[in-house]
Amino acid sequence: MHKSSVSKPIIKIAITAVALGLVMMLVSLAITKGMQERIREKVSAFSGHVIITAFDANNSEITLKPISKNQDFYPHFDKNKVSNVRNVQIFATKAGIIRTAKDFEGVIFKGVGADYDWTLFKSYLVKGRLPNLNEAKKSKEMLISETIANRLGLRVGDRFNTFFFDEKGNSKARNFTTVGIYKTAFDDFDKAYIIGDIRQVQRLNKWNENEVGGFEVLLKDFKDIDHSGEAIYGETFATLNAKTIKEKYADIFEWLALFDTNVIMIIIIMIFVSAINMITALLVLILERTQMIGMLKALGAKDWSIRKIFLYNAAYIIAKGMLWGNFIALSLIGLQYYFKILKLDPATYYVAYVPVSISISTIFLLNIGVLALCILILIIPSIVIAKISPVKAIKFE
Repeated sequence: MHKSSVSKPIIKIAITAVALGLVMMLVSLAITKGMQERIREKVSAFSGHVIITAFDANNSEITLKPISKNQDFYPHFDKNKVSNVRNVQIFATKAGIIRTAKDFEGVIFKGVGADYDWTLFKSYLVKGRLPNLNEAKKSKEMLISETIANRLGLRVGDRFNTFFFDEKGNSKARNFTTVGIYKTAFDDFDKAYIIGDIRQVQRLNKWNENEVGGFEVLLKDFKDIDHSGEAIYGETFATLNAKTIKEKYADIFEWLALFDTNVIMIIIIMIFVSAINMITALLVLILERTQMIGMLKALGAKDWSIRKIFLYNAAYIIAKGMLWGNFIALSLIGLQYYFKILKLDPATYYVAYVPVSISISTIFLLNIGVLALCILILIIPSIVIAKISPVKAIKFE
């Protein structure tokens, strides 16, 4: 269809509006999913997905009361009852103070066993290696955060003393060796946690080898965490409590849930803006082709046949805008993914840069949805064609 000097700028504006709208939608979805996945991974790295502890442990980060390691669900849950479990691992925590020649720092010593899944933690390791916990002898190897290392001037290979206190206030000193340094940019964890052998905690607390602070359960699919949490709770004894990280860190996950609301609002606004521009462009095209419409009607063309001509042309404009929108959006997402151009304050956002993540299925569904919705909306202004009289249209200037 030939485009006049009037319709050309209108069509360009419509294409630009569709392209920018799609860019906003795809980038918003990528950032939302990226933030949710990244923060969720960091919390999971320290707590697993479901935490099983003594029922009276409350929300304390320190495990004061031991529970038996001999549980029906350890080391494996019954797959017929809880099928979403990837790993069950033991842990115990104890508060302590690291003392160096120049400074000291309060920490939480998290003891883990040979069954600990380091998969999530490997990506946060910035120097050194992970502790070796597979030997028969209690390991003195320790993984500390970059925050703690910088404050105390510790490097990989350095030894340091840590003091622990019992219920009577008596102190016990233990000497550990730094074998690795991690950084999650999650200040709540980086400022507090050091990770080593659970047998050291058992010895400090005078527990036997079958007594642990609790169990962490890693799931295969986080999307099913609520149902899996209930199933795991149902498989534990009445003296034990199973709590998901969504419950334990409710504030964080409620904040993350707001991202979904925000991105939905952005999608609605962008579709509305794009639709308004497309409606305007279609009306301009119809008005400019009034004489042509009159001629076609005079020759016996049906209203719906004429309307389809304009809808096909509008669909072409939408598709062109979406093509550019996808290209620009995926380019921006790729640049951020590989080069991490946009930075964030970890103290506020729990991450040092804007994380992005988007799947092919999400891109496909969003494109199909936008295309279908825009064309559906454009059927309304095309009704104007039915109101055009052939006689008046032929005389129209």
